[in-house]
Amino acid sequence: MQTKSKVETFIGFTLRSGKYRLGVNAIKTLKKVELLLLCDTASENTVKDAVKLAKRFRTKLIVSKKIPVEVLTGKEPCKLMAITDLSLAKAIIGALDENFTLMPTEESNG
Repeated sequence: MQTKSKVETFIGFTLRSGKYRLGVNAIKTLKKVELLLLCDTASENTVKDAVKLAKRFRTKLIVSKKIPVEVLTGKEPCKLMAITDLSLAKAIIGALDENFTLMPTEESNG
């Protein structure tokens, strides 16, 4: 049995608590986002939208390199996830491993 990384575990907690949104259009409707998680296989337009959203919400953008966001969330066409809980977002950022990297955005000092 393969063990999950800490990041995967924290994302699982996020899903169980319901403190997330999936997809660019759903995320655009939010008032506050603590962290964005982008799939490495996302289209160029989705990447541009994710960078815009990271700047708008002044939050960090993490790229999932080896594990697609669809697998992490269990939702097939999902390429972008917003985490709305600050403590879970901090836990995910603190537990980043080789499967996840921070994407540089100009205003993501959050």
